[in-house]
This record gives sequence, C-alpha cells and structure tokens, in this order.
Amino acid sequence: MRTIGYVDGFNLYYRALKGTPYKWLDLNKMLSRILKKENRLVGIRYFTAMVTGRIDPDQPRRQRTYLNALETLPGLTVHLGTFLAKSTKRPLSGSNPRQFVSIDSFEEKGSDVNLASYLVHDGWRDMYDVAVVVTSDTDLITPIELVIRDLKKPVGIISPSIPCPKGLAQVASFVRHIRKADLKNCQFPASFTNAQGKRITQPRGW
Repeated sequence: MRTIGYVDGFNLYYRALKGTPYKWLDLNKMLSRILKKENRLVGIRYFTAMVTGRIDPDQPRRQRTYLNALETLPGLTVHLGTFLAKSTKRPLSGSNPRQFVSIDSFEEKGSDVNLASYLVHDGWRDMYDVAVVVTSDTDLITPIELVIRDLKKPVGIISPSIPCPKGLAQVASFVRHIRKADLKNCQFPASFTNAQGKRITQPRGW
C-alpha cells in the first residue's frame, strides 16, 4: 500500500524528543519501523517553522543542520510555516493592586493548516493508499475525518504522546505509538555526506 507520512515537527519535538539524546532522528527509519510491512513509504512531508534564536542563538543553526539531514531522505519534503516571537505584558496572577509583567511569547503558525491541506490535497489526487500523521494535536481531527469519510482512505495516527489523545484515537483508522526504542534505533549516522558532497554532522548535545 502506497503510504505517505505527514509529520507535525513541533509536536513531535515537544512531545517525544525535547530533553532526550534522540533529536537526530531519521524519520524514514522510524516510520518504516513502526508501520507494517505492507506499507510502502512513498513520501514524507515534514511540517515545521524556522526558530528565531531569541533565547538560544545557536538553535537556528542546529535546526538548519537537522533539516539538511532530513532533506537527504528519499521522497521527503519540508514545508515551512512561521514562528512568531514577541514581547507582551500580562497581569501577574494574584497581584493586588493589579501588576503587569513583560513576557516573551512564542507561537508557531501555519504548520497544522499546511499539514491538513496537503493531507486532503494528496488524498483527492490519489497520491496514497494510506496516510499516517505523526502528531498528538487534536486540531487535526477534522481533516483526518474528512479523508476517511469522504475520500474512503485510511488515515493512521503515529502518536508522540502515550496515550494518544482520545479524539484522535477515536477518529483514526489505526493508532501506533512512538516509543523510546523507536527513537534510539532510528538515528542518523553522527556524520555523513549528502549527494552534493556536503558533510552533515550531528549538532553537539544531540
């Protein structure tokens, strides 16, 4: 069965990768490991946004290095939303009289909409027999439900969260979970060369 993976990059990072030594993750290996043998992976769409480096100046470089590694995978495409960083004032809880504090606010925009759009678009173009969505974001329930109901194509969830959120689990054709062993055994080599001869090296601390 032709299978395309749709990866919610930020959800995967914050639910399964942050604080672990497994950020150097080969998505092709991971999806192939989790899916059944009859699933022939014909493409991966990775949805993310470029971080600002406002708190960690080296973060954009590490992210770019990882995207370079992902782009060596056959059939993988990267789709960018936007990452908004701004300062704002919020009332301090319990303060009397009312006091306000300045906080840094960070918000990733567009990735869930982009993922939903490609999931439906690829489905009606008959680019896959099965779709798998790597996320635990319940905002994606409706597009998944539409593809299953109206396009008659199964959509599975590969959940970075254990358990998978109830709403997603109820609508999905099947549910798999990302476990520590999947992350540990599906890492890129620490250093390798891409097709253009450029050396790609795992960021320090990853």
